[in-house]
Amino acid sequence: MRCPYCGTEDTKVVDTTHDVRGGVRRRRECLKCRQRFSTYERAVLSSPLVVKQDGTREEFDREKLAHGVRIACAKRPVSAADIDRLVGEVEASVQQLGKAEVSSRVVGDMVIAGLKELDHIAYIRYAIVYLRLDDLRSIRDEINRLLRES
Repeated sequence: MRCPYCGTEDTKVVDTTHDVRGGVRRRRECLKCRQRFSTYERAVLSSPLVVKQDGTREEFDREKLAHGVRIACAKRPVSAADIDRLVGEVEASVQQLGKAEVSSRVVGDMVIAGLKELDHIAYIRYAIVYLRLDDLRSIRDEINRLLRES
C-alpha cells in the first residue's frame, strides 16, 4: 500500500477491523515517514444497471447515491457514519437482488425508507425531489402523513 503522505510503498498494518457489510478497515503506518492512515476494503460485486424512468440505463454509482443523501442531510444532525451506513445498506440490498437491471424506483424507495428512519427533515427534502412534490399542498400532505406515522 502506498503512503498518501510520502509515496513510499513501505507500510505496515497496525490494526484491522471488520464492519457488518463485510468490509475491512485497516489502520496502517508508513515505515519511512511514520504517518498513520486508514484504508478500507470491500468486495466489488458486479453492480446492476439502474433503469431510469426515461428508459436510459447507467451503472449503479455508490458515490452518486451518497452525494444525494448528503444533500438531503445537509445541516442536519446526521453523522457521516449514518449516511455511509445507509448508502452501504442500499448498495448491499441492490446487489442481493441478483438482477442485471434494477429500476431507479426500487433504489429510490430503499433510500426514502432509510431516510424516514434516520431524519424526518432529510426525508422530506429527499421526498420533495423523489416523489415530485411540486406544490405546498402535496408537501404539507406528506408532512401530515409523516406526523401521523410518528
